[in-house]
Amino acid sequence: MKKLSLAQMKEKQRGRVAEVSAGQILQNKLMSMGIYKGREISMVSRFRLKGPVVVKVGRSVLALGHGMASKVIVEME
Repeated sequence: MKKLSLAQMKEKQRGRVAEVSAGQILQNKLMSMGIYKGREISMVSRFRLKGPVVVKVGRSVLALGHGMASKVIVEME
């Protein structure tokens, strides 16, 4: 399976979170938003030039900064 960071995904792509390569504080913050290893996630939209990334996790739609999104590694389906 192909692995990409969340910031590299294209619109309407789906995948499963493979890992979060960040410190414990950021991992806890993402986990409180519902983003953790094994969770299905899909890209809603993204802004050019390192802008925010909008994703759907479960029934929630979240906007993440580019830096935070680049630390979430996703296995594509």
